[in-house]
Amino acid sequence: MQDPINWGILGTGSIAKKFATGLTALDDAKLVAVGSRKQETADAFADAFDVPSRHASYEALANDPDVDAIYVATPHTFHKANSILCLEAGKAVLCEKPFTINAAQAEELIGVARDRGVFLMEAMWTRFSPVMCKVRELLAEGAIGEPRMLAADFGFRAGVDPERRLFNPELGGGALLDVGIYCVSLASMVFGGAPTRVATMATLGETGVDEQSAFILGHENGELAILYTAVRTGTNHDARIMGTKGSIHIPQFWHPQEAVVSAGSEERRIDAPFEGNGYNYEAAEVAECLRAGKRESDVMPLDETLSIMQTLDKIREQWGLKYPME
Repeated sequence: MQDPINWGILGTGSIAKKFATGLTALDDAKLVAVGSRKQETADAFADAFDVPSRHASYEALANDPDVDAIYVATPHTFHKANSILCLEAGKAVLCEKPFTINAAQAEELIGVARDRGVFLMEAMWTRFSPVMCKVRELLAEGAIGEPRMLAADFGFRAGVDPERRLFNPELGGGALLDVGIYCVSLASMVFGGAPTRVATMATLGETGVDEQSAFILGHENGELAILYTAVRTGTNHDARIMGTKGSIHIPQFWHPQEAVVSAGSEERRIDAPFEGNGYNYEAAEVAECLRAGKRESDVMPLDETLSIMQTLDKIREQWGLKYPME
C-alpha cells in the first residue's frame, strides 16, 4: 500500500463537492484540507466531507504542510491567481477547466509551474474516463482508419440570471468556456493538435456573453470538427468520430460510460461505467504523475492546454467578445 496523496480543495462550490466525492473512490487519496474565503463555508464543507483541516483563507490552505496537491475549484476568472498561489507554495495543482480566461493567462500560469518545477494539470476530467482511454487506443491502432471528421455538441437550457456565473461577463460567463471547451478539447485529442482554420458564429445574449454558438475547426490535413454549444438550448451531448474505415459514437461524451464502434458491417459496444463519480480518474492521474516524478501529464500536457486556450481565444475574437478583465 502506497502512502496516500494528501489533497486540499480550494473553493467550496458544486464542482468542489463533486471532486471531494470522487476522491472517496480512491484508496491512495486522502482529503485533508479545504480552503475558503470564510470560516463558515470552510467548516460546512469540512463537516460534510469529514475534512480535518478547514482554512478561512486560500493562503492558509496553500501553506498547509500536510497537503501534497490542491484542486482549484473557483470560478474561471480566479484560476490563474489561485493556482499561482498554490504553485508558489510548492503544491502540485489540478486546476479546473477552463484552465484560465485566455491564452495569455495560461501561458503565465504554465511559466510559473515550469520555472518552479511544480506539477500542474488542467482538470479536463472527461479525458481520463475509461471510455476516452479506450477511444484513444482505438484511434491509435487504426480501428476506424484515419479520423477525418468529428461532430460534437454540449448545450443545456439555463434561466438567465445576470448575477449567476453562466451569464456574468465579470466571471467569464457564456457557453464556450463552461461547456464548449469539452468539444474543443475533444477535437484536440482526436486530431492531435490545434486547428489551422476557425469559422464560427454566436448568439450573444442581453448580458453580453455567448448563449449559443457553432464553430468549425479545420485541422492541418483537412480534418474537420463541427461543434456547437449553448447555455440557453438543450442538445444531445453526443460525439461522433468519423474515419476512413468506420466511426465511433460516444453518447454523453463529456461523462461517457459507453461507446459504439462501427467498421464496415461490424459493430461493437464498449461498456465502461464509472467507478466512483468519474472525478476520481483525474485525481488518479495526478497521483500517478507525482509518484513518477513528472511535472505534467502525458494525457493532458500543458502545451496542449495552452493550445486549446488559444483556440478558444480565436473563436471569441471572431465574435468580438472580450471579458472586462482582458
